Amino acid sequence: MAAAAALLVAGAPAVVASAGASGTAAGRPDRAEWASSWATAVTRGNSVGLTNTGLNDQSVRMIVHVSVGGPALRVRLSNLYGEQAVTVGRATVARPNTATPDDLSDIDAASVRPLTFTGTTTATMNRGAELLSDPLAFPVADDSDLVVTVHFPTPTGPTTFHGQSQQANFIGAGDLTGAAEGAGFTTRPTCCWFFLSGVDVQRKGSPGALVVLSDSIGDGNGSTVNANRRWPDLLSDRLLADRPDKRTPGVLNLSLAGNRLNHEGTEPGDGNYPGYYQLGPNAAARLNEDVFGQTGVRTVVTHLGINDIWMSNDAPEAIIGTLRQINQQLQQRGLTSLVATLTPYEGHGAPGVWTPQKEATRQAVNAYLRGSREFDGLLDFDRVLRDPTRPSQLLPAYDSGDHIHPNDAGNQALANAVPLRLLDL
Repeated sequence: MAAAAALLVAGAPAVVASAGASGTAAGRPDRAEWASSWATAVTRGNSVGLTNTGLNDQSVRMIVHVSVGGPALRVRLSNLYGEQAVTVGRATVARPNTATPDDLSDIDAASVRPLTFTGTTTATMNRGAELLSDPLAFPVADDSDLVVTVHFPTPTGPTTFHGQSQQANFIGAGDLTGAAEGAGFTTRPTCCWFFLSGVDVQRKGSPGALVVLSDSIGDGNGSTVNANRRWPDLLSDRLLADRPDKRTPGVLNLSLAGNRLNHEGTEPGDGNYPGYYQLGPNAAARLNEDVFGQTGVRTVVTHLGINDIWMSNDAPEAIIGTLRQINQQLQQRGLTSLVATLTPYEGHGAPGVWTPQKEATRQAVNAYLRGSREFDGLLDFDRVLRDPTRPSQLLPAYDSGDHIHPNDAGNQALANAVPLRLLDL
């Protein structure tokens, strides 16, 4: 995203387990169950460009980095924001070809497996609907990459997509779902998962999943592309390393760059920011799809509000009120609700994007969060990233260069700051 429009996506903290409405019989090691391993927030296509015109007799090859593994998987596709039914001609899952690391579109030919949908390789996603693949015996390792390729034989119309993948994905003409070499994928944007919304794996005694509900900070803006250095990825790595012989939750990054608590993505913002559909609906409207709809979610970290400050100049009361409402809805469903403080951004964007008055709003929100006992836990990301000599700015060692998003070191610092003792697994 544009630097001046640096969509603040904040990552989120730790996990406290609390059997939720979408959870299953966690803690029963003899019982296999489905758990989310990877997921992304989707939005409607923008008003212009590829996401609006859609795909027509084209294949999309997409790389996802799962958090936890298992002996079987299933894939979720979404036409939630489409304007018509969408035909899936064929879809496959495979492992990347690690012998050709410079071409991420190559896959291991021996690993390619077709996905089926209620027994058929061709399926239709109704307008506004999701499509769940049949279970596939396909061993998935913890902390590994999967490659999902989907052929759309007829015009899709505007896409349902995630716009800030921090991951190269690939588009080519015709049915390339079984092509091991990626030469046919001639369009190679470093963005966008199209129509793909989740990967579940089968596990025994799964402790469920942690959802990070955030903006561009959680979405990884400022981190190295194709390196999985978003802080939720790094938290997952830390969990796996800390407890190799114990059950670990899936970590699901439902962050959405530019998302706001109280405004729609198309609403313009300060600094001449025009607004786009891909910034998503207001955060409270995302709960049903992005949180409650995930498989086995038990804990949610909410790190949102900075975009409401710099883009929309909201008052502290408006930001706090919506954070409290989200917290109440999470807790009402039996989920553990963690919240993170808003991180500094002085120096970001055009004049008016940061002002002393907006800084006072950020400080007021953070003061409330630190003093509140409503949430199940607090992650003080502000203290992690701020420059102690100038608390309204990021510490230079953690600044990606746009003065609002952390770099790889800053993302690691956020992941390291999550107290694992909070995770009741």
